[in-house]
Amino acid sequence: MRKFLLVSLASLMFFVLAACGDKEDEAGTVIVSGKQYTEQIILSNIIGEYLKANTDLDVVMEDSLGSTFVLQQAMEKGEVDLYVEYTGTALEILKEEFDADMSTEEVYELARDRYAEEYNVAWLDPLGFNNTYALAINSELYDELGIETYTELGKVSSDLSIGGTAEFMERDDGFDGLVETYEFEDFADKVTLDPDLMYEAASNGNVDIITAFATEAKVDQYDLKILEDDKNFFPPYDAGIVIRQEILDANPGLEDELNKLSGSLNDERMRELNSRVSADGMQDKEVALEFLKEEGFID
Repeated sequence: MRKFLLVSLASLMFFVLAACGDKEDEAGTVIVSGKQYTEQIILSNIIGEYLKANTDLDVVMEDSLGSTFVLQQAMEKGEVDLYVEYTGTALEILKEEFDADMSTEEVYELARDRYAEEYNVAWLDPLGFNNTYALAINSELYDELGIETYTELGKVSSDLSIGGTAEFMERDDGFDGLVETYEFEDFADKVTLDPDLMYEAASNGNVDIITAFATEAKVDQYDLKILEDDKNFFPPYDAGIVIRQEILDANPGLEDELNKLSGSLNDERMRELNSRVSADGMQDKEVALEFLKEEGFID
């Protein structure tokens, strides 16, 4: 019995030391990454440069890894520690259906709780912008029609053309669901467009309405107006930092430090930052540093 007790205590000490070793391995370094498009690269640089300036951590900037699911796997393997995710995308990962009655806060809480339970990943406080689908309209036509909401659009939809990506037009929760929710009459025309070309098509009047992305720089570049989704058909895509819980546990104070970025962005501000890259030709890191200086996060 005594021998068994000694062996058990030795085993317990081994696991305690191993756990401590793991925690030490997680301390002092953080690996930042993101998806492979302008907005995500800007956000990765904002977070990375912020951490370099405000913490003693060794910040490793991992090149953008592509899709959400590639990043998710990298997080699970410990190859990436944090990146920016969107609540609507989290619902897809979690295979959760969006209910139009759910508030933005409820969607965030669902994502936060499920990520913690299933992946041991923490959702930090929202950054402040929502990159959801949005219906955008030529500003001149917007003034002419005097409409501001999707419901008001439904009253004139039969006289208008609509364009969007092939994916949106084909998904049940895309075009067909939108028409059903708002009881739109048939549009005069429905056009499948390349996502890079549809903003210019709306600006030129080749199509009246497009299914845009709320923080896409081309919304401002082509002087388009975003209509209000007054029945909440589209799920919110609120942006927030997701980070491995092991990293937070090993680096006390990191969560509070990162949460200082919460609320620092809105849709218009994110579109502006995206535009500095896509329209003005600035580098992503340069835009990130300018933003941090403008907001007083770094000197």
